[in-house]
Amino acid sequence: MYDLCIGSAWAASPVTAPTISFRGSAAIDGVALFADLSFDVVAGGWTCLLGPSGVGKTTLLRLIAGLETGSDFNGLIKASDRAPISPRVALMAQTDQLMPWLDVMGNVTLGACLRGEVPDLDHVHMLTDRLGLTPHLGKRPAQLSGGQRQRVALARTLMEDRPIVLLDEPFSALDAKLRAEMQELFAEALEYKTVFLVTHDPAEAARLGHAIQVLHPNGLTQPDMPTTPPIRAIDATETLRCQANLLHLLRTLA
Repeated sequence: MYDLCIGSAWAASPVTAPTISFRGSAAIDGVALFADLSFDVVAGGWTCLLGPSGVGKTTLLRLIAGLETGSDFNGLIKASDRAPISPRVALMAQTDQLMPWLDVMGNVTLGACLRGEVPDLDHVHMLTDRLGLTPHLGKRPAQLSGGQRQRVALARTLMEDRPIVLLDEPFSALDAKLRAEMQELFAEALEYKTVFLVTHDPAEAARLGHAIQVLHPNGLTQPDMPTTPPIRAIDATETLRCQANLLHLLRTLA
């Protein structure tokens, strides 16, 4: 489906991806959202966070991004290299958040344009070609399929060339076939970046995670991990076993 060459560079320039350490608690109007969490987002790999609705997954992601959450946070979030985190973050939300009045080219280069920068058009064309978007550069979001829109959002994220990528359920609106294809595409495109993925899908975490955390009202639980590296085959024994264990955890810890 896509002209992907394993091992070739997606980023415009080399970046160093740090470990992110999260320690702390959050409350809303004095009511605890989560208390005394302690975990690391692994450097250069995927850390997947699962949990039932309402336990604070998106709040936690937004805290790492340095965004407003409506909660009171008490704790410390730091990178292993001690450099500020938020300037090095690229965030993809649950929806693609494409600008409906811009075409594909305009959406992919939006960040640079907002900063008053001249986009690197060679890099734009490399990304859009790799993602199969070249025939659609003049189209607006309403003219694109769900998978095409996700690829535009991914191209925009990669244009930012940030070492830390935060993903908030980016595949949840896609059908099963397209979701699997996008998982594989993102896994290649974001190789060596520090990726934090919030998801409700145990199968997704089992395929993509270098580390997995399950957030529940009593804190965090880290399940046993497969011994095979991501991205794992959907039907591999270890993938299915991990998926089943995660589903069991979600049912018993909620």
